[in-house]
Order: sequence, then C-alpha cells, then structure tokens
Amino acid sequence: MLTVKKPKLSWLDWPDEREEEVLKDVEATLVDDGGFLLPPRSELGLLPRQMPSKHESDLDPSIKFKHGTTPLSFIFKHGVIVAVDSRATMGPYISSQTVKKVIEINPYLLGTMAGGAADCSFWERELGRQCRLWELEHKERITVSAASKLLANITYSYRNYGLSMGTMITGWDKSGPHLYYVDNDGTRLKGTLFSVGSGSPYAYGVLDSGYRFDLSVEEACELGRRSIWHATHRDAYSGGTINVYHVHAQGWTKVSSQDMMSLLDKYTTK
Repeated sequence: MLTVKKPKLSWLDWPDEREEEVLKDVEATLVDDGGFLLPPRSELGLLPRQMPSKHESDLDPSIKFKHGTTPLSFIFKHGVIVAVDSRATMGPYISSQTVKKVIEINPYLLGTMAGGAADCSFWERELGRQCRLWELEHKERITVSAASKLLANITYSYRNYGLSMGTMITGWDKSGPHLYYVDNDGTRLKGTLFSVGSGSPYAYGVLDSGYRFDLSVEEACELGRRSIWHATHRDAYSGGTINVYHVHAQGWTKVSSQDMMSLLDKYTTK
C-alpha cells in the first residue's frame, strides 16, 4: 500500500484544511508501491491541473516583454527620417547604452528595433537575406511593401511563440518613400508617421506639434532628434545616443549620432 511520509520540519507551514485533498491527488498520480518524502510544497498534487496546456487558445504567456525604447520615423517632402535612441534594459536594469536600433537591411531599406533585441535583430537580418534572394531571382530591387510583407509573414507564422517585436520598415523604391509598421502578431500598417516603444507617447507629443510634410531636411532631422530627446528625458527605458538617418532617392544616409546629455542645454525649457 502506498504510504506518504509528511516531512517533520518545524518551518513547514502545512495547510491542514487542504492536506487531505493534496494527499489524495498525490496518491492518484503515483503508482509506485514504495514510500516517498513529500516535498515541502504542499500544492504539488494540484500543480498539473493548474498548468494550462500549450494548445489552449486562452494561453497567457508567463513572460511579457515590454517595448522599452523609442524609435520613430516619418515621411516628408525629401524622403524619410528615422530617429532612435540606444538604451537597452532588462527590467529596471540598464544593460547597454550603445545598442544599434537601426538595422541596415540593404542600401535602400532600414528597419528599427523595439521589444526583444534578439528577436528584432535576428528576424530583420533574416529579412535582409530574403530581400537579397528576391533581388537575385527577379533582377530588380525589392519594394518596401514587399519587404514589409515578408517580415509580417514571418512574424505571423510565429504568433503565440513568444516573439517580442514592434518594428518599422522604411525605404525608397521606384514609387518613392514608404513606411510600414510590423509587430510580433503579424500586424502590418502603412503610414506616414510612427513611433514605437515605451517612450512613444512623449515622442508623439513633439512630433504632432512640429510635423509638416514640407519640412526641409535640416528641420526634419531636428524634429526627429528633438522628439527622441524628449522621450529619453521622460522615459526611464530610453536613453543613450540619439541616432538620426535620412532615407532619400539615392539610399539612406546616417545624419548624426549624439549623446542625449550633450543636447540637454539645447532642448531644456528655460
């Protein structure tokens, strides 16, 4: 007959009201005739019923990544401006201040990172490989629309697998500049202005007040830089270096890379 030995530990808080239920569950799941020492977790017998199946439609992942960053991008008269910060965080811990959050897919395409750095970096570099294969097969440059669709198809096929991505794909093709938002659920949106991540509400506040389609290149770069600075100033998960890129008919150009603290006097309200 199966016997269960309760450990005689003075520090163990054994719930008397559930003891009988727990022991019945343990006895029902074990077939060994020998005795054993019950671990000091009294809910062990109830654990299998509490753990949801990975095939359940309402499975809620136990790890939820936060998009702690601030990339932004917008289309204007002379192309597309992409501006990002460079801080990476692990919860409240700042793990890096020098992350490259703009992925250079090819000379005419750029991608941004928000969410899991490994997910964004890996899949956007995989996108670069697929774009190159497409160009070799069709003998012409891939369009921004097609490139964003490739990434959306990848993320859609990995839904509910724990990816954490909130990216923007932007570039210049034969029909002009384009900007798309793609996330880990396979969502794909076309637009003229996007900001992603924990600092995006602060960036949107500056962008919405200063954006015009007829901005000059200098004004557009300054707007992107100022928007990221205000986001890094208010959001603890954003910071480091502010990098600005300009996408135009000849490809993309890195305009500037400045430490946010060097811009403190310039953008602080007097």
